Amino acid sequence: MGRSQETYNKKENIKKRQQKKKEKELRRENRQADSAKGKTLEDMLAYVDENGNLTDQKPQELKKEEVNLDDIMISIPRTVEEDEWINGTVKYYNDQRGWGFINNEAGERFFFLITEVSAPIKLDDKVRFKSKKGPKGLQANAIEHI
Repeated sequence: MGRSQETYNKKENIKKRQQKKKEKELRRENRQADSAKGKTLEDMLAYVDENGNLTDQKPQELKKEEVNLDDIMISIPRTVEEDEWINGTVKYYNDQRGWGFINNEAGERFFFLITEVSAPIKLDDKVRFKSKKGPKGLQANAIEHI
């Protein structure tokens, strides 16, 4: 009599193939059961509730709250007229680069270039200036010593 041609490794490989085949069949059945075919549009819709969460329940008609328009507060940043003179103090100045910052009495910060200054200035000098809207914010021009 001869030995069996089925070794342990061959048997294990056959078991693995059969197991993979069963798992593949199970995945296919799950996909078919979960597919959207045959579902109605209502079954596939999702709704958003008042808190922004997704739900599958249709929202109920809500009472809309009336808002008095006078209660809405709208604020606009303060604009400085270009013709008015503003008093301030030089808080930062870099003479090598030729620019700095001036704080006015209200605490607002204005950028300036040395070309806008009529006389030499230094840190903590009291100045008066006019303002204009620059590319990155308020900019001081026509700067004079007080």
